[in-house]
Amino acid sequence: MTATPDLRTPQFASPDLLRSVFRRHAAGVAVITARGEAGPVGFTATSLTSVSAEPPMLSFGIGTGASSWPAISEAEHVGVHILGEHQQELAATFARSGADRFGAPTGWREGPQGVPVLDDVLAWVVGRVVARVPAGDHRIVLAEVLLGDPAGPGRPLLYHQGGFSGLRD
Repeated sequence: MTATPDLRTPQFASPDLLRSVFRRHAAGVAVITARGEAGPVGFTATSLTSVSAEPPMLSFGIGTGASSWPAISEAEHVGVHILGEHQQELAATFARSGADRFGAPTGWREGPQGVPVLDDVLAWVVGRVVARVPAGDHRIVLAEVLLGDPAGPGRPLLYHQGGFSGLRD
């Protein structure tokens, strides 16, 4: 069965339209971390993108109203962690406003460049921030990858229709 777009009743651009469209888009889940003046900061992101292979570069978006933004806006280095399907609770913790993101049961340690590195992730990298590009109420952060580890076991965690889930075969 194919669905033909109804071009007679499109919705005009709005935050609700954009949110509704992107709830239909399944995305991998990452946690971005940085060292802040008052301690480590981090947030859940689904806007992670590979930008360039030469040099290795990635990007992610962050709202300027996010609690992590002040630290990310000043950070020279960030950690990017690809979460596994076993980490739904970790993703929810880092997405929840006011949560103690680095308290128990979150496992982490100080990594290269002082960046917090999370335990038990599928993959992680530390990157050097090279730009913060204004984009509406967000900033697109570009980071050059310095080092990392892609060898964590498991399958990726996905975000779809407002919730976290794993891949289905």
